[in-house]
Amino acid sequence: MTDAWLPADFEHPLLVPLVEGVHLRPISPDDTDIDMVAVMGNQARLWAKYGEEWGWPPADMTAEADRADLDRHAREMVTHESFNYAILPAGEGAIYGCVYIDPADAVGNVGSVAEVSWWVVADAPAGLADAVAAFVPRWLAEAWPFVEVRYPFGEVG
Repeated sequence: MTDAWLPADFEHPLLVPLVEGVHLRPISPDDTDIDMVAVMGNQARLWAKYGEEWGWPPADMTAEADRADLDRHAREMVTHESFNYAILPAGEGAIYGCVYIDPADAVGNVGSVAEVSWWVVADAPAGLADAVAAFVPRWLAEAWPFVEVRYPFGEVG
């Protein structure tokens, strides 16, 4: 982790209202069952987006591998190395997608620079993907201490 990525006293949000009936919260290994449904139900779309860069999600991903990945994400959030927020309905019976916030390779930059990406399941409620696209950049500007946010997977032009 880059020491200057986030201020030492920064506290990441734990529950973020997105639109009525949908919120963001840090993902957890306890989300494995609903994460597997979301990820593997959208595996081809996710692989087309992230596969070359991240090697994820493999077509043969197991629940054990997913749980280990979610556990790593949860640990990295505690230490502020990176963040993975699940997009969830109020009852949290499904995952509609995820938002990833990672430190950029910011050699020579002063201040916090983030690389951000997100995905929304193909069968998400109508309008949710557009709501996420409108919400995330505004949320990052208002609630996070970044001097720059990059979107390496093209979510924001």
